[in-house]
Amino acid sequence: MNTAAKPRSAPWNKGKPVGQKAPLKLRDIWAIRVRLQLGKKTRDLALFNLAIDSKLRACDLVKLRVADVVHGGLVSSRAVVLQQKTGRPVQFEITQLTRESVTSWIAAAALGAGDFLFPTRLHASQHLSTRQYARIVHSWVDAIGLEGGSYGTHTMRRTKASLIYRRTRNLRAVQLLLGHTKLESTVRYLGIEVDDALEIAEQTEV
Repeated sequence: MNTAAKPRSAPWNKGKPVGQKAPLKLRDIWAIRVRLQLGKKTRDLALFNLAIDSKLRACDLVKLRVADVVHGGLVSSRAVVLQQKTGRPVQFEITQLTRESVTSWIAAAALGAGDFLFPTRLHASQHLSTRQYARIVHSWVDAIGLEGGSYGTHTMRRTKASLIYRRTRNLRAVQLLLGHTKLESTVRYLGIEVDDALEIAEQTEV
């Protein structure tokens, strides 16, 4: 009997940079949007815009159903989703631009209320997997010449939160938008110094 140990498969992230992923800048957001629009990539444009607006983790984003964002036949301006990781609901705004792209995608894909918003052709699942989503995100950043290893699915979650923080310096607001239970989690996510964060938080308390 052959008792030789089977070689271990290499970790998925072997040779890849690890650590916190950078958020996109405004110019990066628009560069990706324009490429997706010019390429007539209806699904990807809806996925990109909704990922930015919702600030959802990849596991929650890919499991969205049409009914989560559509009410009365129209894409809502706000939605509430139960987070898989925390079991807590989180609310997010859906901007006009995103509503338009999601509406176009739903019509193009002929999706019904009970359907997953981003279905997949793979037989193992009814919706995009987080791995598929990660590959899509990397294709977006590669297309506009960014260093792929510095960006990932968490980039999409961090982008709008970082923009809001830079504009308002309101940590409490960002904490609520991300659905974090602890302010420290928001501080780490934004990559700011703890002392500075606590000082800002004290100034914004009412």
